This record gives sequence, structure tokens and C-alpha cells, in this order.
Amino acid sequence: MNCIVIDDDATARLIIKKLCADFKEIAVLEEFGSAIEAIKYLNSNEVDLIFLDIHMPTFSGFDFIQTLKSPPKIILTTSDKNFALQAFEYDCVVDYLLKPIAKTRFNKSLQKLANLKKTGSSTSITNASKEDSDFIYVSVERRLVKINIPSICFVEAKGDYISIRTGSKSYIVHSTLKKIEDKLPSSLFLRIHRSFIINISEIVDIEDNSVLIQKSVIPISRSNKSELMRRLNLL
Repeated sequence: MNCIVIDDDATARLIIKKLCADFKEIAVLEEFGSAIEAIKYLNSNEVDLIFLDIHMPTFSGFDFIQTLKSPPKIILTTSDKNFALQAFEYDCVVDYLLKPIAKTRFNKSLQKLANLKKTGSSTSITNASKEDSDFIYVSVERRLVKINIPSICFVEAKGDYISIRTGSKSYIVHSTLKKIEDKLPSSLFLRIHRSFIINISEIVDIEDNSVLIQKSVIPISRSNKSELMRRLNLL
């Protein structure tokens, strides 16, 4: 697997190259101190993987990704954890490594990449499969908040935002219902209305065209009711 390293810090580039040296299947072809230099290289060369710093002068890592028509797999490297949610938006991003990069964490990242190549699956930076996920991170007031997925009771669309309701808290997040639906395990969650996704295990009562979860009455659309009834463990 051919790769390049893009980081304005020479020491950071050296560390990644040394970490890669432990993997016979990884060949570091070039290293670049700026994204602009890397773009010129990629115009005439193909690679399988890019180690990419986010914070670089004049041209950030995200700016770089947006210039690529068919980006290879990318592992982001940064000392700033606040961009993890933004990185979720890019299908090419395999992982998000925080500096200083620990060898065990680096190895885990490459193992994730290897697993993806075997299965041919798409990825997010947290988990290769949403069915295996135990938690998600959401951006709330410039903080990344960890939410255990089984603790989510329901999610409601509110214009350009969603409200994630757990047993004890409610989080308002700038996102869409479709984006969070793609990250929730279908074995546990179901969209029962254009504005609601529910945790089926949290249903207390069903009456006519609504369900009761905690103390909230949530509508069921006609088109989704049959699927809900099919999923219930009826006596």
C-alpha cells in the first residue's frame, strides 16, 4: 500500500514514517510540508493512503480533501480533538489520530484500514460498522460530548437541528435526522415519523398512531406503523 505524509511539522512527519516502518505492506513514497505541494504530486501520481494534518498554514487538511475528486483513504493527524465531528462528513476518512500519536493507537488505525480493505466497506472515523458501535460523539457548544447509543430514547428533528433525548439529558445538535439515522444501529432504532427516530426498547405504550417513551407522546406515520408492529415482540 503506497502512502504519503502531509504535515507542516517535520518532526511529526518523521514520527509517522517511523511508525509506518513497522508495517511491510506500507510504503511511504513522499512527505510534504504543505497541502499545495501534495496536490501537485497527486496530479501525476496515485496513492492508496494519505496521513494528513488538519492545521496547516494557508491551506487546511479539510481544504485539501475538498480539492480531490476521488480521494484515497485518509487518516487525519492532529493535536486538536475539536474537529472530529467535522471529519465525519468525509467518507474517505478512515480514522482521526490525536498527537502525540501512540504506537498502539497507530497500529489500531492501520488494522481498521486493513479490515475495510478486506470487506470493501465504507467507513466512518469511529467505527467500521454502525451495528458494532457503542457510542457516538456530538458537537455541543464547541465541545465533543460522548453519548452511549443504548441510552438514547429518541431523536427529534427541529429545523436545522436535532434533539437527542437520553434517559436523563437532552442535547441540541446542528445536524439532520438522516445523518444520525445512518450512525444508529437498525437493530435498536427505527424511524417512525419524518421527525422522529425512536429506540424500540424504550417504548412504554402504543395507542392508535402514537407511542409513549418516558413521558413523551411521539406520533407514528401511517407508512411506518406496519414496520414498527413487525419489529415488536408481540405476545
